[in-house]
Order: sequence, then structure tokens, then C-alpha cells
Amino acid sequence: MSNSERSESVWPCIGFAHRGARGYAPENTLEAFTLALRLGATGLESDVWLTKDNIPVLDHDGLIRRRLRSRAIKDFLRADLPPHIPTLQDLLDLAPDTHPVSLDVKDENGFAVIYEVCVVRRPVSLSSIYLCHPNLQVLEDQASKLSGVNLVCSTRLSRLVKGPEMHAARMRESRIAVVNMPYLDWSGGLVALFHRFGIACFAWDCQQPEQIRAVKRMKIDGVYSDWPDRLADGLK
Repeated sequence: MSNSERSESVWPCIGFAHRGARGYAPENTLEAFTLALRLGATGLESDVWLTKDNIPVLDHDGLIRRRLRSRAIKDFLRADLPPHIPTLQDLLDLAPDTHPVSLDVKDENGFAVIYEVCVVRRPVSLSSIYLCHPNLQVLEDQASKLSGVNLVCSTRLSRLVKGPEMHAARMRESRIAVVNMPYLDWSGGLVALFHRFGIACFAWDCQQPEQIRAVKRMKIDGVYSDWPDRLADGLK
């Protein structure tokens, strides 16, 4: 999605099912993603980690708990992980190409591998992939390497130390497509500011219908919620 496309067409808003239908099913499982699509989600969101054999898999905190011990996913081969943990390929095989997929990249070394999987599974719809990271410098370092996907700066208003306008200008110059902040940080004026720079605006943690309606009035471009049915109703 180019800057001009974002500024000229900020609707329809994407309704991302946060970790799948997390409000109804175990998060980051194929069951949760399948249910989210059935309940009307127009996008899916998950967290991505790399295994010891460099396979991107979906889990929130990246830890495997067995008895009283916890070990990092990066210490396991894919074949040794619990069966409920899907791979990124599993998710992309499940989701229609028309549905955007937002991926929270947990390992800075994972961008290239994640991108490769997306290129293989969605060669003609890379623009429906959103790769999220909280560090703008990390995203800037990746921008020239990841052609076709959207890079997302996941941050908070309090972390924009030079102010929103300077942050938006830097994002435009670096070709970072989207800024993602909690819904409480957003206002209509702030959305309009980022849109003037051609930056799309996503809001996370929209759990209640009134929150979804509020960001809809602001013309937010993407909303994350644990409750995809509420999203589907609120964004109609």
C-alpha cells in the first residue's frame, strides 16, 4: 500500500481478531483463527517467534511451560513443540488472501524468514501482510529489504518523544506504513495528522462496543480486538 493509496482510501477499517477469537477460544491456535473468520473478522493478528530450526511459529510470550520449568521457543525444534502451536504457514494457509494478517515480530532476527514465508504463501497479495515492531530504528533497517509488505510501528503516544508530527514525518521518509497505538491514545485530530503524512492508523485493545464505535468515528484504519463478533458489528 503506497502513501497515496493510504491517504486517499482510509476505509474500510480492518477488523483484526487479536490472537484469533481470543475471547472465545485458546489464543493463537488454528481453532481461534478459524472461529474469528466465522464470526466476521476481516483480518487476523498473531505473534511470531522462531524455533531452533528457524521455523516461524505463533505464540504470545514465546515460552513453553512444562511442569515447573519454562523454556524459550527458540530452544525447541519445531517438531518438539506442543501440537497446539501453529506455524506461520498454517495461518497463511487458513486465512483467505483477501484477509489482512498482522504479525507482531518478536525476534528481530525473524524478519527475513517471516518475509520469505509470506512471499511463498501470498506472492500476489503481500500488501495484505503487516509486520509490527515497537522499535522504529529496527523497522527502518528492514524497510529496503522487505518489498511489498507493510511495516507497522507499534508504540504509545508517551513514547513519541519528539512529538507526533516529527514521528509521522520520520515514518513517511522511512516508508513505514502504519502507526499502531492503544485506542486510548488516539483522537480524531491525531488520526488526521498521521493521515496528512500518508500514514495509516491502527488501534489496539478495543474490547467494548463503545470503544470500537469511538475509533470508527475517528476514521481509524485498523482495529484489534479479542472479540471479532463485536468488531464485525461495530465496524459495519
